[in-house]
Amino acid sequence: MKIWKLAVTLAVIVAGGKGAAHEFWIDPAVFAIASGGTIEAQLRVGEAYRGSTQAYLPRNFTRFDVVSGGVARPVEGRLGDIPALVMADMPDGLAIAVHETTGLDLTWPTWDRFVAFADHKDLGDVAAMQEARGLDRDGVREEYFRYAKSLIAVGDGAGADLRMGLRTEFVALANPYTDDLSAGFPVQLWLDDALRADEQVEVFERTPDGAVVITFARTDAEGVARLPVRPGHDYMIDAVVLEPVDPFLDTDPEWRTLWANMTFSVPE
Repeated sequence: MKIWKLAVTLAVIVAGGKGAAHEFWIDPAVFAIASGGTIEAQLRVGEAYRGSTQAYLPRNFTRFDVVSGGVARPVEGRLGDIPALVMADMPDGLAIAVHETTGLDLTWPTWDRFVAFADHKDLGDVAAMQEARGLDRDGVREEYFRYAKSLIAVGDGAGADLRMGLRTEFVALANPYTDDLSAGFPVQLWLDDALRADEQVEVFERTPDGAVVITFARTDAEGVARLPVRPGHDYMIDAVVLEPVDPFLDTDPEWRTLWANMTFSVPE
């Protein structure tokens, strides 16, 4: 499997090129807590694994829960809470935080910005697709949905990730807190009930001193990417789907993007 590595400082990424994209992720205060402890996590939007916090706002999500031992517990906060996720009395095992946003609209300010974004996320030849659909290049309109997961160890952290029924999602095929990852961390990428083969996975690796390294990998025929990981580092992975939408009105979206995201850590 080919892997491309781009080592960057945060300053370079945040300054950003035209193709910079804003990820949405669940960012736990710590990725491992004691049995019976409390999970605390921020929702963030930003770039290069650094971003602004998002409050607990039910109008902005259609699902927000933590799954442990096959049981889903809804995240119940107060309007405006930061951090958005606080859940106490967690049982032993692998806890999986899940968040699905409502749809949000975006109008791209220039055609070049849209193309740069599509190139960065490996979404295909959008110029040819736009032309084939008889659409112009002015004010390209997009609707986007975010599907985020986070793997958190409680106590012994034992357990396995599983599909959560999100339109697109990563499923970890190993437990980063209990399994041997010397051969890499395998994740499988899904869209609805289909595996996503030969798709780009963007990996954000955060070192203990806060530096970020970005890598790109591709899924194989089974939708699996095996990612090199290192003890003591945190990770965020991201993959995007582009779908055509038939606009009824001039103000309707022309495209829909679906963002799969997962965060986890590898213990020392």
